Amino acid sequence: MSKTSLNRGIRLSLTILAFCVTSTTNTITNAQEAPAIFGDVTVNHPFSPDPLTVRGMSGGSFSGSKIAGRRETLTGPCDGFVDEAPDHTLALTSKFDYLKLQVQSPQDVTMIVKGPGGTWCNDDFEGKNPGMSGEWLPGNYQIWVGSYKEGQYYPYTLKITEVK
Repeated sequence: MSKTSLNRGIRLSLTILAFCVTSTTNTITNAQEAPAIFGDVTVNHPFSPDPLTVRGMSGGSFSGSKIAGRRETLTGPCDGFVDEAPDHTLALTSKFDYLKLQVQSPQDVTMIVKGPGGTWCNDDFEGKNPGMSGEWLPGNYQIWVGSYKEGQYYPYTLKITEVK
């Protein structure tokens, strides 16, 4: 075998090895960047990345109106079924003149938020996805994402943004 053929073979092997290492590194990096599941979030104004996202599974065996302590709020009905414990806790370290929480799911889901100043419920903020936006006081907010039928669970992503 000639020296030129051997060098080409070595270069080809190194190129393939580099490609494999790069692909594996990108896969690991992308996996680490995936949103947390049932994560608790603390945000300061301003925050990055924006939007901030967390994932979860909607649903549970407790009536949304029981968790909310009412059937309806100014932001919408307290429908659906949720877990007894909140899916997420959002800690705001400062006042936000504008903040939007929006759930994205392939199914029709609901949302309940309890925090400083009260309890808010929503369904169909944008399409069949619940959400809330406006001025938010500093403090801790408990967030539940519900399903319309007891015992049905659907994946969702909760997006938190300061962008109008």
